[in-house]
Amino acid sequence: MRGWRSKLVFILVVYFIGFATAIYTLAPVPEKQKGKLSKNSFKYSALKSDEFAQSFNTGMHKCLDFGKDFACRMGKIIKQKFDDRQSRAKS
Repeated sequence: MRGWRSKLVFILVVYFIGFATAIYTLAPVPEKQKGKLSKNSFKYSALKSDEFAQSFNTGMHKCLDFGKDFACRMGKIIKQKFDDRQSRAKS
């Protein structure tokens, strides 16, 4: 089984790779390539920036609500297991 340090390093690497990808995607286009827009570029896509922001915001709130709900359920389960083990240890 891997140690917690290697897991932490792996998570940090994945996080920063994602962050670097986001920066690369959102960076301004160099002057040489501004005239080379294709039909597949974001400018020609069906989503406008405000629609994309609204969609992203909705999805993010769904993820956060799911995470909060899951954390509450896991907290209850862990507390129940802890109480069960304490009651077994006392008897």
